Amino acid sequence: MVTNGSEPFSEKLRVPEALTFDDVLLRPKESRVEPDEADTTTRVSRSVELTVPVLSAAMDTVTESDLAIAMARQGGLGVLHRNMDVEEVAAEVERVKRADELVIREVVTASPDQTVREVDEMMEAEGVSGAPVVNDADEVLGIISATDIRPYLEVRDRDEVREAMTDEVITAPANVDAREALELMYEHKIERVPVVDEENRLSGLVTMQGILQRREYDSAARDDTGRLRVGVAVGPFETDRAAAVDEAGADVLFIDCAHAHNRNVIDSARELAAGVEADVVVGNVGTREAAAELVEFADGIKVGIGPGSICTTRVVTGSGMPQITAVAQVADVASEHDIPVIADGGIRYSGDAIKAIAAGADAVMLGSYFAGTDEAPGRVVTMNGKRYKQYRGMGSVGAMQSGDDGNRYMKDVEADEEFIPEGVEAATPYKGSVESELFQLVGGMQSGMGYVGAGTIPEFKQRAEFVRVSSAGQTEGHAHDVVITDEAPNYSPDS
Repeated sequence: MVTNGSEPFSEKLRVPEALTFDDVLLRPKESRVEPDEADTTTRVSRSVELTVPVLSAAMDTVTESDLAIAMARQGGLGVLHRNMDVEEVAAEVERVKRADELVIREVVTASPDQTVREVDEMMEAEGVSGAPVVNDADEVLGIISATDIRPYLEVRDRDEVREAMTDEVITAPANVDAREALELMYEHKIERVPVVDEENRLSGLVTMQGILQRREYDSAARDDTGRLRVGVAVGPFETDRAAAVDEAGADVLFIDCAHAHNRNVIDSARELAAGVEADVVVGNVGTREAAAELVEFADGIKVGIGPGSICTTRVVTGSGMPQITAVAQVADVASEHDIPVIADGGIRYSGDAIKAIAAGADAVMLGSYFAGTDEAPGRVVTMNGKRYKQYRGMGSVGAMQSGDDGNRYMKDVEADEEFIPEGVEAATPYKGSVESELFQLVGGMQSGMGYVGAGTIPEFKQRAEFVRVSSAGQTEGHAHDVVITDEAPNYSPDS
């Protein structure tokens, strides 16, 4: 029976099927591609390219500047969370951008009138082992190092810096590159070179340590000036935060909302995107209809309605979309407009990550995978003799109470009101360094590309085909009928 001109309620039960990671496998194909030859270079937004298709989630127990630096050095991207005030997050952006910078712009300097003791204490406080000596006009007069200071500290520590400094200074022009600076250092047996303008005024400093660090991370995600890339989460209505982190140098702003297919969010995000220089990725969404609304202005789209390990959105609200289907639907629309898609959540293994790419994603975002690393900010706790790190959803009560993230779930909650959480607080096993975790994750993804016979991400997305897996097939795919005696670094049956 049709009531009030609508379809019978029973028709609502004629529903389409939706799939997630465990429901499918990649169909193996003929291949000449060795895993270590597979190129994982991809884009996460219109103008930001990464050598590793992996982002760390904008969660307060996952990504702050330490982890963002580690991610960028390995070729991925860290996305700073929202539970910091505007000044704090801008400072975090600047810290990432300064790391591995070839020319240090904020240089610790000494005055020729200071005493050796004063400069020694200053250098110790600033964590440097040497400093250019400049006058009031910032002209370089010399350079002083710990080696110069040491003999004076024992007998004449009140002598002025001009007595102890090296006054024959080797300098470099403003356009110096890493090779030229390194040649200067080797030729003159020095570890730092002041960078000066045409009037011999100090404009920066190049150090041997900085150059060697850049050479060590030759696949790092860097901007056009060689600085590390960083992303920042902002709310759809946080124009002040967006402007501040954009000015601080953020490469990508992530409009961070649990349900971005919301008219108010879309209108505000469009306005926000028009006011910043950084690329703007909008999320989270889970349908082709939502993608069609965002492709008009977004530089990237983030997909995921409730798939995270600490997310309870689907249980609390009854809403969501299994992640493989969500990614595929959004990618159907986004690919027609050449807009990258990021699969956010639900990824437990490297095989899940490469399945997300096969479904149409250009990159994947992970939270719990990195929450247990050294660089993540969560607390280390010990339970039953094993070490864990704190991990919580940004929809958990704790995250909402400690920051502004209640707004992520479109709830303007006053401080004395109760929350309606859509996440939990938990613990994840301690894992070690981000570098080791990424090595295993990306290595597994490259192996998946090898099984399909694809040497690049675009080729893989074209060649990859799925097969459906039954519950028996899922059991068969895991270690079974054995007692695991030695755990593998890339597999845990409890993941």
